[in-house]
Amino acid sequence: MQKILARAGLGSRRECEELILQGRVTVDDQVVRQLGAKADPEKQEIRVDGERVRPEKLVYFLFYKPKGVLCTNYDPSGRLRVIDFFARVAQRVYPVGRLDRASEGLMIVTNDGELANLLTHPRHGVPKTYVVQVAGEPSDEDLKKLTKGIWLSDGRVRADRVRRLKRQGKSRWLEIVLSQGHNRQIRRMLARLGHKVMKLKRTKIGPVSDPLLKPGQFRPLRPDELQALRQAAATGKPRGGDRGRRAKAWAGR
Repeated sequence: MQKILARAGLGSRRECEELILQGRVTVDDQVVRQLGAKADPEKQEIRVDGERVRPEKLVYFLFYKPKGVLCTNYDPSGRLRVIDFFARVAQRVYPVGRLDRASEGLMIVTNDGELANLLTHPRHGVPKTYVVQVAGEPSDEDLKKLTKGIWLSDGRVRADRVRRLKRQGKSRWLEIVLSQGHNRQIRRMLARLGHKVMKLKRTKIGPVSDPLLKPGQFRPLRPDELQALRQAAATGKPRGGDRGRRAKAWAGR
């Protein structure tokens, strides 16, 4: 059932599971609360909050999130959200994963809940690449700690790879690759080492990048890019020493 709802553009599979658990889904006027329930959208009437669920065409976009824009679908303060840039898109799309408000860079925006699950679940470990401006000059030992692992409140986290880029005044640019997805992970890791993040930009999702895309712009994903993302999820591996804890935490979000 959650797969049917996700394919209809009602959110990620995890979000659709919540709709079921909350008793907001009916099949032929019967409330469905079991996550393993099955239905046939061609023969049965499926509704969410009383509204008929109709399959949508699946769409996929690569979006450059500007700094200051929120990834949430709802903000009571009325601040600018990622989905506001897609107001003219006919389908109900949503961002895959998150970038915090102070960060910028590439995101996948889609109505395909199955793809969203592939790209965000820690089991698949799809890497994301970031360029980060940090205050001061991280030592060789600092870089080793980033890849070896640092303990934070939600477990041990680490980067897949780190390399120095250019120096700028009293700051240094780094390229950091992560296949984990802890909240504000890069900022928290570097803060633990005494280096404040001044700017953070995601430049690559798995094998997909676009240096020509400007903040606020988006374009459809090409078929070869979509295939490459699925392949990255199929071959990815969870990273770090707290796999079980991370999977349980993800499932409970």
